[in-house]
Amino acid sequence: AQATAIRFRVGMVTPSLSYYWPQVIVGARAAATDLGVQLVLRGASYSVDDQRRQISSLVESGGLHGIIAAPETAGADGRALLHWLESLPVPVVLAERQASSVAALTSLEWVTTDHVFGGSLAADHLASLGHRRVGILTSTGSPTSAQLRQGWSGAVKELGLESVVDVDANLDDMDGQSREAFIARVLDDCRRASATALLIHSDPQAVLVQQYARDHGWSIPDDLAVIAYDDEVAQNAEPPITALRPPKQHIGRLAVETMVSRLEEGPRRPVQRTRVLPVLHARSSTGALS
Repeated sequence: AQATAIRFRVGMVTPSLSYYWPQVIVGARAAATDLGVQLVLRGASYSVDDQRRQISSLVESGGLHGIIAAPETAGADGRALLHWLESLPVPVVLAERQASSVAALTSLEWVTTDHVFGGSLAADHLASLGHRRVGILTSTGSPTSAQLRQGWSGAVKELGLESVVDVDANLDDMDGQSREAFIARVLDDCRRASATALLIHSDPQAVLVQQYARDHGWSIPDDLAVIAYDDEVAQNAEPPITALRPPKQHIGRLAVETMVSRLEEGPRRPVQRTRVLPVLHARSSTGALS
């Protein structure tokens, strides 16, 4: 088939090229090919300064019609970055990011997974299996974790569950020994509080916790059910971990489609902010509470 002629040149800046984001990029590339968009990809990091530098560099290179970005949004630095993005001379679509309505940004558009709903879905799944005393372990500083917690705490309350273990940490920042000691403490907390299930963000953290638990005599899911969030590597664990999967490729595709609609229709098009639901994939790490 003949390739669609290039109509627009769009920069895309993601905070990682290795975890989570490759699937978003695959979806964006597919839509770009279909819609005549030349996608100029740059990997940044999770640092606000690095993100701003990469986006500035793309805009200053000229000939760019728009930017798709996944910037930091938390705190004063995040707010400043979002206001700066809104002031750029080209339209900006955020992918897997959104701004608080308090920021009163009127032109930024975004496409994001509804992670708040994901937290509710996880709690509902555990409740349906008979779990009542549950726990959550999230990744410090992650915008996904913050939203996940919001949905989780609301649903736990509404469903009459008790969240008896609540931990926010980053296992990636720990060396092997500290990580093992930390996981041992979390599992001790679960045992002491009689927690029968844990929701863990992200996937690698879930795999590490489950692995350590099994190596130390826990039966999964009989002693502890595990749900992961991201579904990047969860299905390859032993046993395969039940996980919530954000529609990553679809997010990338929608971000490009939103940008093309903006470029085609200009300012007369109403500002669009889209949320897409994650899907729960039930596997052997969760089961009915006996």
